[in-house]
Amino acid sequence: MPNHPGGRPRPAAPAEVPEPTATLTKESPRGTPADRPTTGGRSARDRLWVLADLRNLSLVGVLAVLIAVGGFTKPDEFLSTDNLQLVLTQASVIGVVTVGVTFVITSGGIDLSVGAIVALASVWATTVATQDYGLGGILLCAVLVGLGCGLVNGVLIAYGGMVPFIATLAMLASGRGLALHISDGKTQVVTVNPVLDLGLPDSYVLGTPPLVIIFAAVTVVGWLVLNRTTFGRRTVAIGGNAEAARLAGIDVRRQRLMLYLLSGLCCGVAAFMLVVLTGSGQNTNGNLYELDAIAAAIIGGTLLSGGRGTITGSVLGVLIFTTITNLFALNNLQSDVQQIAKGAIIVAAVLVQKGRSTP
Repeated sequence: MPNHPGGRPRPAAPAEVPEPTATLTKESPRGTPADRPTTGGRSARDRLWVLADLRNLSLVGVLAVLIAVGGFTKPDEFLSTDNLQLVLTQASVIGVVTVGVTFVITSGGIDLSVGAIVALASVWATTVATQDYGLGGILLCAVLVGLGCGLVNGVLIAYGGMVPFIATLAMLASGRGLALHISDGKTQVVTVNPVLDLGLPDSYVLGTPPLVIIFAAVTVVGWLVLNRTTFGRRTVAIGGNAEAARLAGIDVRRQRLMLYLLSGLCCGVAAFMLVVLTGSGQNTNGNLYELDAIAAAIIGGTLLSGGRGTITGSVLGVLIFTTITNLFALNNLQSDVQQIAKGAIIVAAVLVQKGRSTP
């Protein structure tokens, strides 16, 4: 080592340190450093899809068990074509309501008025004056009444600042009262033949009742809207964090208004389906639909706190509840036991959701 002119030794030059480089291995994806931490080799979105698939598979398993129980206890009655068509038809009406409720709950809201809206729409659509306009008049009236009630709910909640629970509870009371006033507590019989014909076997398409076809169409459209459109992504966003969604540029108030309009629309369609099914309009229609729809959405995997919703799970929940009701009826079991069973299922579903969300 050469000496420094002042007599002190010159310090050695530091050794060159190679710059860090991101090396790729066969196991790491292209463009991703091999030493980047991974979570089991699976992204968060992939894990959510896996959980959703497992949840839906578990619901399918529960439904299969119920079918097996029905086939064992009442094989001739339960597995008959007529009974299976009846189960699907009954599930169709509450199923359409549940699709709308799923959107509302996914956004972090709640709608307790769906049963009352169905009752009001069915009564208003079966008045003598409305029936003079035939099938189209009945359908249009039911849909407009549903949209009107949804509009009132949406305006009160989104722009009036009311809590969804209170606003929809008020609509529940008002809707039931108005339905009672219009019908005067009487059953309004439908005399329009095209409406009645939709409930007859002659109108079945390949052995499928028209109401089931309507339910299937609403389910497919609901799934596409929630999972494949900007509207669905905004719904999930405001359910997860409304303030963050607002800061991201989403008009939260308008979105909530649209969601309650959607729920009202589904109630109007369900009211028309109920008129076809029963051939009448009554102020008692849609009784406890709010309980069944919310319960079906919950056991299907939709979070009550918002931010996650699944149309597929909600439909499976509807089928499970309808099958339970049918099994109880075929085995001559009391309705109070049926309600206890539904309550137990709801509690179990909420506990499972809470357990999964706990870190």
